This record gives sequence, structure tokens and C-alpha cells, in this order.
Amino acid sequence: MTTAEQTIGSNWLATAGLRPTRQRVALAALLIGDGQDRHVTAESLFDAAKNQGEGVSLATVYNTLRAFCDAGLMQEVTVDGSKSYFDTNVHDHPHFFWEDEAKVTDAPSDQLVIAQLPDAPEGAEIASVDVIIRLRRKP
Repeated sequence: MTTAEQTIGSNWLATAGLRPTRQRVALAALLIGDGQDRHVTAESLFDAAKNQGEGVSLATVYNTLRAFCDAGLMQEVTVDGSKSYFDTNVHDHPHFFWEDEAKVTDAPSDQLVIAQLPDAPEGAEIASVDVIIRLRRKP
């Protein structure tokens, strides 16, 4: 990991008021160091960190991703209620879930039109709407 990537990671953490521990800076640099948005699982980020020689446990990766989400740096995208992906793009946008690859990518927001949502039940309000479009490759 380059010094520039570490600086970018540290600055990203600072925007959310998170303490820049060695593990957080290393994971942040992997996530946003090149300026590209990413969709990762805890396992894929753990593998990337391990390949970079970073000594972090899978539990630390899970805890760090949770802290990043809680701080508003990332959003969690849940597929099928069991598999979580973590997205560095925190703006509202739909996602494609590629079933054949178990991969999440951004879908074009400008092509999505939601004409009307149902009324929330009495005593409740709509907090957010998640759009996941499931895809499979044509044979």
C-alpha cells in the first residue's frame, strides 16, 4: 500500500470522525485508495488485506466494516437476507446482483423510476427503499 493510499484512507476516516487505527487505515486504503467505488464482502476484503500483507483477522474486518457503515462511510447491501455486501458509494442508487457470480454492481440510477410506494402502516414511516435487480447471464 502506498503512502498516498494511506493518506487517502486516513482522510476518509477523518471525515467521519473515526480514529485512524492501523487496521482501519489499511482497510480504508484498500476500499477507496484508488478513488473507485467498491462492493465487497467481509471475506473478499479480508482476502485482499491478507494479499497485501496486512495482519487483520476476519472478525476485525467485520467490525471495521460495521464501524464504517455506522459512520456513514459505506452502506450495507443485503441480498436474500443472508449475504451482505458493503458499498463505498453511499448515495441512493439501485444495484444489480449477478446470480451466476454472486456479485453486486451499481445499476444506472437515471433509468430507475419508482412511480409510487405503498402507504406505510399506521405508526410507521418509510426509512429507505432498496432496489436490487437480480440478473443471470443468458445461455
